[in-house]
Amino acid sequence: MRDHHSHREGRDGFEKRPGRERGGRGPRVFAPGDLKLLLLALIAEQPCHGYDLIRQIEGLFDGAYSPSPGVIYPTLTFLEESEMISGDAEGGKKRYTITDAGRLSLSEQAIALEGVRMRIDVSKRSLRGHDRPPEIHEAVHNLRHALQLHHGRWSPEEIARVAALLNTTAQAIVDGPAVQPVPEQAQ
Repeated sequence: MRDHHSHREGRDGFEKRPGRERGGRGPRVFAPGDLKLLLLALIAEQPCHGYDLIRQIEGLFDGAYSPSPGVIYPTLTFLEESEMISGDAEGGKKRYTITDAGRLSLSEQAIALEGVRMRIDVSKRSLRGHDRPPEIHEAVHNLRHALQLHHGRWSPEEIARVAALLNTTAQAIVDGPAVQPVPEQAQ
C-alpha cells in the first residue's frame, strides 16, 4: 500500500506518501528560529561544547530526536557571528558561552522560548508515535493537499463554506465520539 521510495496517487486522487514527512527526511522538529533560541537558552544555563548541546537536545526529546552536527554547528556559527555567544577554543574544541547581547536577546524572547519548549513536548510525543495513528496523519495530509489544490478559487462564499466545514470537523474531533443516550427502560 505505501511506497517508501516514490509518491503515488491513490484512487481518490490524493498523493500517497511515505510514513515520514518532507521527502522521507522525517517530520520537521523546529520552526524557523526555534533552534537558535533553544541553543542560546542552553548555553545561558551552562557554557558547553557543540557535542554537549547535541546531547542536551537529544535528552529534551527523550532520545527520540538528535540534531545532526550539520544543523547545530552552522547555527552556533550564526549565533557567534551575531555576537550572541562567544566560542573559546580549548583542547581543539570550542566551548560556547553567552554574551551580554545574547542574554538581552534571550530575555526579550522569553515568551517565544516558552513556545519552543511546548513545541518540543508536542514533537517528542509525535516522534515517539504517541501523537496520531498513520491513518489520521495521512488524512491530515490529504486535507492540506485539497486546500492547496483549491487555491485561487476563494470567493467569499467558498471561504465561508470551507471554514465552516473545517470548524465543524475540528469541534467534532474535540467533542469525541457521540454518546448514545441510554433508553429509559434499560435504566
